[in-house]
Parts: sequence; structure tokens; C-alpha cells
Amino acid sequence: MKDSIGDIMSQAKKVQEQMQKVQEELALAEVTGESGAGLVRVIMTGRHDVKKVDIDSTLLSENKEVVEDLLAAAVNDAVRKVDEFNKEKVSSITSGFPIPPGFKMPF
Repeated sequence: MKDSIGDIMSQAKKVQEQMQKVQEELALAEVTGESGAGLVRVIMTGRHDVKKVDIDSTLLSENKEVVEDLLAAAVNDAVRKVDEFNKEKVSSITSGFPIPPGFKMPF
């Protein structure tokens, strides 16, 4: 029993170290969310910070509400992509380590 607790603690420490590295990677990662067939693009980091918004100049003559809707859709697309990217990165580390279903990582 003592050995298994030591093994679990050792494994937990390794996972913690790997998580720290992944968090650094996620901060540097960038994904692009799009809407309107690419007329609006949002570049977002793995920490959900928006780095850049690109609105095609052809949209500037459109109704304000249309541009707002397309911008919101592009941001939502980027958020979904970041979440999926983060989930994949974290699952590659935690595979084999018992994490309760639905547990949210602290980022």
C-alpha cells in the first residue's frame, strides 16, 4: 500500500510539471475563429485573449448589426476552437491518471 501511494504521488508530481509546461504552450498557442466565409477573423490565444480582429473591407459598407453578428460568431468560433485545443492538450497529459469526469482544470 505504501508503494502505491508513493507511486501515485510521483505520478501526480509528473502530471503537475507537465501541466505547467502545457499552460505555457497554451498561452503561446493561437487559433483563428471565422465567420461569414472568412470575412471576419479573430485570432485568440489558448488563454482566450483576443490578439487580432480582421474585418474584410467589403463589410464596412454593411449594416452595423450584420458586422456585430459576424464578429460575435467569429469570437464564438475561436472560443470553441481554443476549448477543443486545450482539451486535447490536457487529455494527452492526463491519460492514464484518474481524473474525475467533468473536472475542470484551473485555466
